[in-house]
Amino acid sequence: MRFLARSLTGLFLAALTVGLLALGASLIAGALTQRLSTERPAQPARERVFSANVQTVTPGVLTPQTVAFGEIRSRRTLELRAPGGGRVLEIADGVEDGATVTEGQVLVRLDPVDATSARDLAQAGLREAEAEVRDGDRGLLLARDDLAAAEAQATLRRQALTRQEDLQSRGVGSPAAVETAALALSSAEQAVLSRRSALAQAEARVDQAATGLARARIALAEAERTLDDTVIRASFTGRLNGVTVVAGGLVGANERLAELIDPDRLEVSFRLSTAQFSRLLDEDGSLIAAPVAVSLDVLGAEIAAVGRVERVGAAVGEGATGRLIYASLDGARGFRPGDFVTVGIAEPEIDGVALLPATAVDSTGGILVVGADDRLEVQLVPVLRRQGDDVIVDVRGIAGREVVVERSPLLGAGIRINPIRPGSAAADASPDARAQAQPAALPAALTDTIALTPERRAGLIAYVEGNARMPDEAKVRMLEQLAQDEVPAQVVARLEDRMGG
Repeated sequence: MRFLARSLTGLFLAALTVGLLALGASLIAGALTQRLSTERPAQPARERVFSANVQTVTPGVLTPQTVAFGEIRSRRTLELRAPGGGRVLEIADGVEDGATVTEGQVLVRLDPVDATSARDLAQAGLREAEAEVRDGDRGLLLARDDLAAAEAQATLRRQALTRQEDLQSRGVGSPAAVETAALALSSAEQAVLSRRSALAQAEARVDQAATGLARARIALAEAERTLDDTVIRASFTGRLNGVTVVAGGLVGANERLAELIDPDRLEVSFRLSTAQFSRLLDEDGSLIAAPVAVSLDVLGAEIAAVGRVERVGAAVGEGATGRLIYASLDGARGFRPGDFVTVGIAEPEIDGVALLPATAVDSTGGILVVGADDRLEVQLVPVLRRQGDDVIVDVRGIAGREVVVERSPLLGAGIRINPIRPGSAAADASPDARAQAQPAALPAALTDTIALTPERRAGLIAYVEGNARMPDEAKVRMLEQLAQDEVPAQVVARLEDRMGG
């Protein structure tokens, strides 16, 4: 009995404990449900403010620059060819690729034996023609004298006939004497006609002799010219290229021996699109003499020259587009025909424009302008030029206002921003933002030159000569530039940066 009573008591206590736990869980769940279901007052949403780099636009005058790629050409090039065939008798010293020759210098001598023989034969022919002319002149004089004698004899015969006719009319003479005098006059007149024919033949002989003399002189001049052509000279001072002639070799008529290039008369040819070309035309449609800057980068050593646009190609080549432009170069030292260079063409100045980063303008020409309370507004501006990472826009309608220099998907009309202006602490702390806020400069015109002191020039020359990584051709070009009275400032700066000075 006691065991049963204790079992029932334990069961009762366990059931009571479970009930109390269930009640506690129910009370806690009800409290949580009531708390969560209680409505709280809504808190106001906070406006997001973005930071953005801004720049004040100020209308000004800019010179747009068009960048193209071109090829250096020589304005005076001469192909040295053999006027006639023959054996190469002599080649002057220094006749080789890249050698410099002076005007009038003898380059090649061909065997003159055949040309000398032809000249001697032409001289003999000339002497023979001169003798024929003299003989013709003498024959003409004799023919004239014969004609004069025949005419005098005919005059005497006419007088005799007149006298016989007079005697017959007075009854003294006889008809036979008159007839004899008439026959004599007829013979004399026939002799005059023969002498006149002989005179005409003598005059024709003189004319033929004069023609033969002229031909003989022409033949002699041609033979002398052929003899002179056996000696090939330089027509102007320049450098030789593509020399193929060798001593003792046989050359044919008009065979190419070498090419002579004038290194001081260079030009650059480059191709522009039709739209770019139209910007280089004046009101009359003529090509303006726009300044150009040519540069060639050789392992960090830059060679530069300036010039002006001179002419445009007369026609568009087959399979080509745009316009082929030619510009003359001034002081193009270090360049060689065939160099592939970068050409910067300065277009006419534009007023009322500003230079902005390309990230500030969208595809439709819209920019974000800072308005009242630092809120953004969208303004459309005409985009006049695109230059690399920058654009030239007409900002006369927004002069003096601030624009965002870097658009992003988070920025738009009505968005409030925290403007970061150039020179502020935030801009100084962010180099990337400062670079985006500042407008990019136009490509350098490569026209600045400076005069070097002897010590500074010697140091630069020593650095170039001692640079083992620089090719020999680049060294030669750099040394030619450093030998000038004034050296491009960019070249000096680049060399001194590499020297650590």
